[in-house]
Amino acid sequence: MTKIEFNTLVLRQATSLRSYALHFTHDADDANDLVQDTMLKAITYYNKFKEGTNLKGWLYTIMKNTFINNYRRFVKMSTFVTKSDEISSPNLVFSSTKNQGEAKFVMDDIKKALDRLPEDYYVPFTMYFEGHKYHEIADHLDIPIGTVKTRIHVARKLLKKNLKAYDNGIAKPVYAEN
Repeated sequence: MTKIEFNTLVLRQATSLRSYALHFTHDADDANDLVQDTMLKAITYYNKFKEGTNLKGWLYTIMKNTFINNYRRFVKMSTFVTKSDEISSPNLVFSSTKNQGEAKFVMDDIKKALDRLPEDYYVPFTMYFEGHKYHEIADHLDIPIGTVKTRIHVARKLLKKNLKAYDNGIAKPVYAEN
């Protein structure tokens, strides 16, 4: 097959390539650019095409790989590094480093809140937190299962009250309207 015959066959696939490109880009102009890139690569590397193979499949593969490469390039270029001395507050999260200092304060507050729990609530709660089942806790403490569940519930409420400062304002689900 001559280069002119090959180019003609490729050009005949333009309509199907355009609809396939729209599948990737969801934009007519970007789809046309992708078709143009695909056809340019196909014509440039026509000597790599083996006669008798599926031309449309070969073109679709070129298009898919071109789209993926362009997307990766776009993502790589979209990442940025701020070089100015002043960093705006939206970009602060990208420039700051995390350390364990904040986590240590949080853990200290959790330990203090646990220490403030009365013994009757502390033991069932910690056993449950460590993975014990209700019936195991009830057997260990020699109390009914219902009492174990109540004490764990009360312990959670007390901890929540003592750790209110860490409530980050996430909306709680509303199950029933008053």
